[in-house]
Amino acid sequence: MGKLHIAIFFGGKSSEYPVSLESAYSVIRNLDQERYVPVPVGISKEGGWFYFTGDIQKIKNDTWMNQEECIPAAISLAGGEGKLLLLQEGEARAIPIDVGFPVLHGRNGEDGTIQGLIELAGIPLAGCGVLASALCMDKHRAHKLAAGEGVLVPRGIVLSGREEKAAEDFAEKIGYPLYVKPVKAGSSLGVTKVARREELPKALALAFLYDSQVMVEENIEGFEVGCAILGKQELLTGEVDEIALSGGFFDFTEKYTLETSQIHVPARIAREKAEEIKKTAKVIYQALGCTGFSRVDMFLDQEGGIVFNEVNTIPGFTEHSRYPGMMKAAGYSFGELLDKIIALALAG
Repeated sequence: MGKLHIAIFFGGKSSEYPVSLESAYSVIRNLDQERYVPVPVGISKEGGWFYFTGDIQKIKNDTWMNQEECIPAAISLAGGEGKLLLLQEGEARAIPIDVGFPVLHGRNGEDGTIQGLIELAGIPLAGCGVLASALCMDKHRAHKLAAGEGVLVPRGIVLSGREEKAAEDFAEKIGYPLYVKPVKAGSSLGVTKVARREELPKALALAFLYDSQVMVEENIEGFEVGCAILGKQELLTGEVDEIALSGGFFDFTEKYTLETSQIHVPARIAREKAEEIKKTAKVIYQALGCTGFSRVDMFLDQEGGIVFNEVNTIPGFTEHSRYPGMMKAAGYSFGELLDKIIALALAG
């Protein structure tokens, strides 16, 4: 059997474009070159698709987009072909694709859109499918489904316009601090921790820049924990991690610089509580129809309650990211993790 061609999709029109470049670089770098042929498919900020032929370091430092090393490309939608079409010099030639691996964060990458395209093309998909991706991107609907399975979720309301009065009334009911966040966005973009009523209008305006719907949500006193999950019916979990903050919340800057925060893996909690968190994460994962891999984020409140926050269906995939870190703590190297994800995609 020859090497498998793995299409790694990166970049994109999302505000999380830079994060995708870092993740894609790490995925390509850690693929077993004896078993796989990486097929890097870059999507520009303007939405152009290209087969990238250069040094992967250029992906990491965002110099990949150049005429010499980028060939315009498109996925063939002819049923079951599993090909990337290279469009140059007036004709198309094809590269086979055995597995499509989206390493795209946020809108147009983690919301089911590219997953649908890959599935339409008949290409085995690494990670969650269309429905699970869309549901997990929609925090409001994800919370409702998890709550239906008996999982604790924060109290919150959803606004579809600048309904400041409704936000103010809800805030008075639950008290400050609280969070204002886009319903569909990632990496804490557009999220504000609001301490006082006068901060609410600005927070709402920011959140609406990222989505047409916004959540106002109670603050959970405690700290954030995460659980990495891999699989379909039979689920593997990494070690639970813990985010230790010196102040504020785990915003975009903290997630990718850790300037004032620390991630502890395993989390500094009792083994019994860690097992309870893993069990809860599995309930959430299955309730939302996740397959392949995802990171389930929760809060451990001051009474020891486990409260659902969100699911990242394409979590950060750098060598220092939380998902690979949790799996490493459970005994799986980055390369082994990629092998398992690819095997799950091929198993269908």
